[in-house]
Amino acid sequence: MDNTDFATHQIHGGSLERKNFRPLVTPIYQSSTFYFDTVEQGAALFSGDEDGYFYTRIDNPNQRELASRLAELEGGEAGLVFASGMGAISSMFWSLLSSGDHVIADKTLYGCTHELLNEGFPRFNIDVDFADLSNVVNLEKLLRPETKIVYTETPANPNLKILDIEQLAAAAHNYKPDIKLAVDNTFATPYLQQPLALGADIVIHSVTKYLNGHGDVVAGAVVSDSETIELIAANGLRYFTGSVLGPFECFLVSRGLKTLDLRMEKHCANAQEIAEFLEQDKRVKKVYYPGLDSHPAYELAKKQMKLPGAMISFELDGDKGYCALFANACKLCRRAVSLGDAETLIQHPASMTHNTYSPEALADADISENLLRLSVGLESASDIISDLKQALDSCDR
Repeated sequence: MDNTDFATHQIHGGSLERKNFRPLVTPIYQSSTFYFDTVEQGAALFSGDEDGYFYTRIDNPNQRELASRLAELEGGEAGLVFASGMGAISSMFWSLLSSGDHVIADKTLYGCTHELLNEGFPRFNIDVDFADLSNVVNLEKLLRPETKIVYTETPANPNLKILDIEQLAAAAHNYKPDIKLAVDNTFATPYLQQPLALGADIVIHSVTKYLNGHGDVVAGAVVSDSETIELIAANGLRYFTGSVLGPFECFLVSRGLKTLDLRMEKHCANAQEIAEFLEQDKRVKKVYYPGLDSHPAYELAKKQMKLPGAMISFELDGDKGYCALFANACKLCRRAVSLGDAETLIQHPASMTHNTYSPEALADADISENLLRLSVGLESASDIISDLKQALDSCDR
């Protein structure tokens, strides 16, 4: 299917061949183990001399199909799925790092990722430097022989910071070719952005979000070259974390993927309209959305993303209490973390998803106390705008 486009790949990519039956939708292989015809066959499966399944923690038809489909959509050689986004992130890191290694990460990251790098890694003698990687010079200054991974999110959570993937990949690889540039592509999805085509080595997803799209699964994924995926499967997934995604969850994500392009088009169209509304309201101090020409990386976003995404962050002209008053007044927009669902969700990063950051780290990462994050859903854009307007109006009373 190399010559087919994205919409076809998201429906047919990675489909398993079945010799004796032809279900249109892959059934759920809800089995923890698989039996062998002979002891010799079991030994061949365990050693890798024969391809097949023997235990769902190691491999399962639903896992394999979903991972293969995600790899096709990202343009990677292979993929691997996990029980959560953090399962994917930690499995990747623990497979590729050893004591004495060095990681460079952008200073704006999802709260739990930041905590893993900032609090967890030092306990194992893994050195981490955080920097503003929107300026590639900051990366070049920190690279050293021990550097193994450069880790980024773009767009970043929660302030929609955009990083130049191509530029970062060139800097890392020019210094040392085997440095891995890992990009969390959750906010963009492979429909809007494909980091591997821009020079990245590894793509991470919280599959919980847009890839599933229906708020009923927690999952993660890694896509990379076959050798890297085999290493992560054999180490990070198999025994470091055991963060295995169940067959039923794989089935649900595979179903959600079939409408990814349609959903993202609607999400993005809604977000553009809502961002423009927020920007013109005097009660909104600042809007962070890559589709606005006021965004500092507006031109870069146009260059490396098909559309600017459906996440909006904005600062209100008031303190933390004013933000809470506003969010509590929303009626259609649900107060919840996560993102990428059909429903519009609003949350306060400093006290929720990024509460593990110290006040100093929040300030350094440009995450203000009066910042709110909006995951724009699939409702009518005019209804979402009406809800935001009435919530702003209620704060003036």
